Amino acid sequence: MNKQGTVEGAANTESGSRVFVYEVVGLRQNEETDQTNYQIRNSGSVFIRVPYNRMNQEMRRITRLGGKIVSIQPASALQQFNGKTSLGIPNIEGNGQATPVNAPAEQQLTKKDQKGKTMTQAKGKKDAHADVPVNTYRPNAPFIGKCISNDPLVNEGGIGIVQHIKFDLSGSNLKYIEGQSIGIIPPGVDKNGKPEKLRLYSIASTRHGDDVDDKTVSLCVRQLEYKHPETGETVYGVCSTHLCFLEPGAEVKITGPVGKEMLLPSDPDAKVIMMATGTGIAPMRAYLWRMFKDAERAANPEYQFNGFAWLIFGVPTTPNILYKEELEEMQAKYPDNFRLTYAISREQKNPQGGRMYIQDRVAEHADELWQLIKEEKTHTYICGLRGMEDGIDAALTAAAAKEGVTWSDYQKEIKKAGRWHVETY
Repeated sequence: MNKQGTVEGAANTESGSRVFVYEVVGLRQNEETDQTNYQIRNSGSVFIRVPYNRMNQEMRRITRLGGKIVSIQPASALQQFNGKTSLGIPNIEGNGQATPVNAPAEQQLTKKDQKGKTMTQAKGKKDAHADVPVNTYRPNAPFIGKCISNDPLVNEGGIGIVQHIKFDLSGSNLKYIEGQSIGIIPPGVDKNGKPEKLRLYSIASTRHGDDVDDKTVSLCVRQLEYKHPETGETVYGVCSTHLCFLEPGAEVKITGPVGKEMLLPSDPDAKVIMMATGTGIAPMRAYLWRMFKDAERAANPEYQFNGFAWLIFGVPTTPNILYKEELEEMQAKYPDNFRLTYAISREQKNPQGGRMYIQDRVAEHADELWQLIKEEKTHTYICGLRGMEDGIDAALTAAAAKEGVTWSDYQKEIKKAGRWHVETY
């Protein structure tokens, strides 16, 4: 099912044909940007052409990559000649993908175009997390940490390999908070003979680490495995395979931390809705430890969670419920503050008789979730496979419509208010 906003956008042919140019600064080099056709400069701007129907998606991607949108300019406002703009930005390609282009520094967009029209500036809200640590260690100067432990999270009979890996940060200045990510640079070279680029992973531990001694960071990593579309052979992810089979004592190159999109509110009375699939549980585990673990609560006298947390967790089989014992122990100890709901796709059925996915659980509880989301103290976090977003939106669209509210509009409002947090891949 499509999002309501997507359907409306497609129907509006005039809007659907419009193209905008984003001026972006601060993009970091990582696995995703490495797959594009342009370089990320250490400073200066990157100009990205974006069709109207991809604007929100591209904004989220830029934010996820650490970029800041300086301005948004309709491409039609730029002087065109020979199929190119005055900035040397090629016309959008027929595949509808954003085409990023670096413009020389002397050609960067000014506040007004040649006709004197004021450009639309991206209205950045005041950064409520200005003191959050970011990029303490960069790719050209990573911290060399050591693997302390590497434990399997998938029980017998489960699908795939997922590991909980703990790293020693002793001797580093690397501080982080719940909801951030770190980069891992695997050893060796890529297919072009260049050093491997970093890969980002959501941190699965609190700022104090699993041992609550401020000396470790933990990740939840699934070994990437897929069939090559042409040869049919099994291909394994370079970095995820390296990490999943890392021996205790082995060194690893760590960068970061990065990210401010998934940070918890500081209000201990907040209501927190969490929707996760697979290793998307990583930041949720960090939140829940901060909220409910005894040692964590003792280490955070200024933050004693008294609110309500609801985790909806999608996995293929029961043995794939990552951190199952931890989650159920916290639920048993704090039944009034923590609600735990599973969507086990290969074992449970949705009302139509198909597999029970996370979006089906959201649909099942849509009215209740909608009432919670409307409360000003509620923050919603979504992490995992991007495919679940449309189903979640469809369920909440139906619930909101019962009260005459357009979900796509309301969602924009709570995003702007910093209460809707998404990190999907």
